[in-house]
Amino acid sequence: MPIKHLHQLARIFWTFLRISPLTFGGGYAMLPAIQREVVVTNQWMTEDEMAELMAVSGAAPGGVGVNVSALVGYHLAGIRGAVTAVIGITLPTFFIVLLLSIVYAFLQSYPKMQAVMEGIHAAVVGLIAAAAYRMAKSSIIDKITLFAAASTVAILLFIPVSPVVMILFGLILGLMAVFLKQRWGMKDPLAPRERPSARSTSLVAHEYFFADGI
Repeated sequence: MPIKHLHQLARIFWTFLRISPLTFGGGYAMLPAIQREVVVTNQWMTEDEMAELMAVSGAAPGGVGVNVSALVGYHLAGIRGAVTAVIGITLPTFFIVLLLSIVYAFLQSYPKMQAVMEGIHAAVVGLIAAAAYRMAKSSIIDKITLFAAASTVAILLFIPVSPVVMILFGLILGLMAVFLKQRWGMKDPLAPRERPSARSTSLVAHEYFFADGI
């Protein structure tokens, strides 16, 4: 394998290895960190490309953090890149979860540990909402996408519907919207949008989120 490819794989591995232990809480907590590293710091992808990739990762089975890292790695270096990114983002998490599981097994009956878990649960709700807000800014671009998002939240809250059904609903709604807009001669909703250039910044631990699920 050429040295250039090895260097690229090493950068992919190191990038995702740094993200994993700094984003306690899992996949949705990792999304802002991954977007910052991929789009702003390394400039591997544009914001529009990253938004589309996140949408696919959220709709696919499995953990969204692992899905995003695999797709980013594949985009950069094919199958080797996908495998490298997944190993990088899961390796620290594996050892951290193993250690925390051992500690929790000994302390779970203590009232202070139970109070700690209750506080974490409450914080998780708000910080998942923060991650959802960041995703919504790049995904809700018109009345149709706003309707799809609001309808999905309302239906899932009050009706026991499988998320798979809601993903198919969004898929059909999106296809219908594109077809009708093109038929009526409206602006192409799939045309790339101009965005202001992002200021390059480095990885800062305190700017990441706590959320739920890997």
